[in-house]
Amino acid sequence: MKDMYELVIKNGNVVLPDEVLGLDVGVIAGKIVALGEQLHISPDTKVIDATGLYVLPGMIDMHVHFNEPNFGHWEGFRSGSAALAAGGCTTYADMPLNGNPPTVNKAALILKAEAAAGNSAVDYVLWGGLVPGNLEDLKELSAAGVTGFKAFLSNPGGEGEGRFREVDDDTLYQGMKKIASLGGILALHAESEDITAALSADALRNGLNSARDFAATRPPEAEWEAVARALLYSERTGCRLHFVHISTAAAIGMIYDAKQRGLDVSAETCPHYLILNETHMEDLGPVAKCAPPLRSVEEQEKLWEVLAQGKIDLIASDHSPCPTELKVAHGLSFAEAWGGISGAQSSLELMFHEGVNVRGLPITLISQLLSGLPAKRFGLQDRKGSIALGLDADLVLLNPQHSYTLAAEDLKYRHKHSPYMGMTLSCKVAATICRGTVVYTAEDGVVSADSGQWLQVRGGIK
Repeated sequence: MKDMYELVIKNGNVVLPDEVLGLDVGVIAGKIVALGEQLHISPDTKVIDATGLYVLPGMIDMHVHFNEPNFGHWEGFRSGSAALAAGGCTTYADMPLNGNPPTVNKAALILKAEAAAGNSAVDYVLWGGLVPGNLEDLKELSAAGVTGFKAFLSNPGGEGEGRFREVDDDTLYQGMKKIASLGGILALHAESEDITAALSADALRNGLNSARDFAATRPPEAEWEAVARALLYSERTGCRLHFVHISTAAAIGMIYDAKQRGLDVSAETCPHYLILNETHMEDLGPVAKCAPPLRSVEEQEKLWEVLAQGKIDLIASDHSPCPTELKVAHGLSFAEAWGGISGAQSSLELMFHEGVNVRGLPITLISQLLSGLPAKRFGLQDRKGSIALGLDADLVLLNPQHSYTLAAEDLKYRHKHSPYMGMTLSCKVAATICRGTVVYTAEDGVVSADSGQWLQVRGGIK
């Protein structure tokens, strides 16, 4: 008896970990159960013709900032996950800051999970936080299913006593010992507070508030110092580390060398460091403001070089939204504007456009950076990240020759600003499928806005 597939994706160019093959993909109960040619189609089978399209594993975006609970007017799970679905993402990781309260204890995690339940188009994991004073909360957070912990080595901004705060050296070291004992992983925003605070204060005193002035307050050496310090602590404590949004090839090299010495560490970068540079920051204004800041063209090219060499572990968006008036209000200086880039919807298209269509890198490499490697690093590889038998049918249909110019009306974010608006991309997501359910099509938009599930998987721990 032939299999009665619920869904068959026919005639696509299927992107496997090491090759691209013309295959059909058969799905039953949300799982990939067949990969082959001319799979049997029953009268009840839903069929999607992917002729001329790539079929990729759904992107796993390990770094987004949604703002619930209580700051959903900045970005909520429903709007943020819709944008991710439109961009070919089928799993994401929400960071512990920006909501009120931040996710630094179990009670706050419960509030976050309640806000997400029934409001996400695609699947998700949740980060916990490491901040001064919450060492005793880490075990309970871990047991409750956070994927790992996030800490800042520089001031993350925000107001009030309840805000997410950067760690001092003792909290960092003691926290790393505690997380190591739990078998967990710590994600780090690696910029030196001593360096950035001193330079920022000097710029303020001297009225220096342009884009270039801002970049000068967060120089590459602030990243290098913080990375070096965290690697030393990792070596002493045995704590697994993941460095977020690394902006310089030298820092990538430091992390890669540490990995070669046996440390359990990894590094991500973001599309904005690969696609944009300090000239864009100057021309576009605060919509391109982020921390670390955009770097020089020369640094950008070095980052592409280490990416091609396989020294970068994954790519994530670091989607950091805010109301548009906090970005581009009349009279708002670059120094005063919110520091964060809204870009999650465009990550896969940007990386395919620039990495594959422009630079000629293998699509398998780009797919690994967006899907396979984050799944492996964060304990999702038995369900997500690859097109393989038994895994979730998390799939993206990408038209490699659909050129379009990104406009505000295309964006699913709550606040429709992005440094990529007005950019012409040479490809477009045609459809996104999460666990066998079509959640987005280019023709109909987001068609399933609430089917996402919380995956209570600790990063890399089975």
